[in-house]
Amino acid sequence: MALKTFKPYTKSTRGTVVVDKSSLWKGSPYKPLTKGQNFTGGRNNYGRITSRHIGGGSKHKFRIIDFFRKKKDVSATVERIEYDPNRTAYIALITYEDKEKSYIICPQGLKQGDKIESGKNAEIRVGNSLELKDIPPGTLIHNVELIPGNGGKLARSAGSSITLSGYDGDYAILRLSSGETRKVNSSCLGTIGVVSNPDQKNIKIGKAGRNRWRGKRPQTRGVAMNPVDHPHGGGEGKTSGGRSPVSPWGQSAKGLKTRRPKRSDKLIITRRKKRK
Repeated sequence: MALKTFKPYTKSTRGTVVVDKSSLWKGSPYKPLTKGQNFTGGRNNYGRITSRHIGGGSKHKFRIIDFFRKKKDVSATVERIEYDPNRTAYIALITYEDKEKSYIICPQGLKQGDKIESGKNAEIRVGNSLELKDIPPGTLIHNVELIPGNGGKLARSAGSSITLSGYDGDYAILRLSSGETRKVNSSCLGTIGVVSNPDQKNIKIGKAGRNRWRGKRPQTRGVAMNPVDHPHGGGEGKTSGGRSPVSPWGQSAKGLKTRRPKRSDKLIITRRKKRK
C-alpha cells in the first residue's frame, strides 16, 4: 500500500504522512467476532496511576483474532481485508467451507477471494499455516508459536517476519527480526509470509492531537521537573540532571537487564542486537 500525504493547508497537514487505506473494507467489523474493551487510563486495580501518559482516546471494539489456526485441512476463502485499531497489522476475515468465520493476521500479498488452509497437507503458500517441520528452510514466516498448541506469539506486528534457518533434532532454528536466533519446537505452527502493512514504520503523526486520539497523553521530560518529582530534576539553568539517565524510580535507562531467568533461556542461541 502507498503512503498518503496532504496539501500544507495547516502546520499539521504539512508534516502528516499516513498509510493509504482506500483498498480496505469500509464497513463495520463482523459483529460476532468483536467484544467491548475496558480502558484503564494507566491505572491499576487500586485506581493508582502505574503507567503515565495513558488516557482518553477513541473508543473501539476489540476484534477476536484466531492465532491458533486449529481448523485443519479445511479450505477457507478470504472474504475481505480490514483495518484493526488494536494492532498495526491488517486483519483478514475468512470463511471456511462449513460457513464458520474467523479473523486472522493478514500477510502481505493476500487478496480477497484467495484460498488458505491450515494443516499438514497445506501448500507452501502465503497465508497457509503449517508445523515448522513441514516448512522448507529459508522461508519467511509469521505468527509463530513458542509452545505447540499455545497460539502464535512471534512476529505479529506490521511488516514483521521470521526466517526459518534450519533444524536441530526436534527443534527448528529461527532468526527473529531483532537479530536473536533461537530454537523452537518443530511441532509449533507458523504461517507463511510477511505480515501486512510494512509502511507502518513510515507514518508521521503530524500533530499532537492524533496521539491523543490514540490514547497517548503528553509526556513531561524529567529534566523539566523539580528534584522532588524526578531524579533528573532541579539545577541552575538547563542541566541534564548530573547523573546517568534513570526512570522516575531510579532504574537505569541505559540497558540494565531486567529480564528474569527463564527455562527457555537455553533455547536462545544468540541474543538480540544491542542498542547503539
